[in-house]
Amino acid sequence: MTAADPILTRIAEGVDLHHRRGEREPARLLFAEIWDEIGGDQGDPLHVSVLAHAMADVQDDPREELVWDLRALTAAGSLTDERLAAAGTAMPVRALFPSLHLNLCDCYRKLGDLDRAREHLRLAEAGMGALGDDEYGRLIRNGLEHIARELAGG
Repeated sequence: MTAADPILTRIAEGVDLHHRRGEREPARLLFAEIWDEIGGDQGDPLHVSVLAHAMADVQDDPREELVWDLRALTAAGSLTDERLAAAGTAMPVRALFPSLHLNLCDCYRKLGDLDRAREHLRLAEAGMGALGDDEYGRLIRNGLEHIARELAGG
């Protein structure tokens, strides 16, 4: 059995602060503290990707959200299935990309760059085969359907 990764555990605590308790600012402060501890972009790509993905969600400015989402995508490009497995994650790295592209699609949509939004929508859709038929897969599929409808109307 794999021991819990203390960094991922702390990131999950910040996600809980934000998503379950609605405490964006305390989550953002915790994420900033962890970011410094892991060495920012030079940290373990798993930590960088997961933390940047979470940090994007607590940004008030869509331009800042975009910066964090791009960091998450870049770091995910350095991940391996073995690293995910060592962290106790059963999914392959390629299953992360639909969510990352979905977030980028939404950022570009918010910023009015609909061409880039549609590009990331296509990339997310292209990776959907990597998702399982589980809660995570359904969440991403529903998100893609929702944003595809928004882009089609915009």
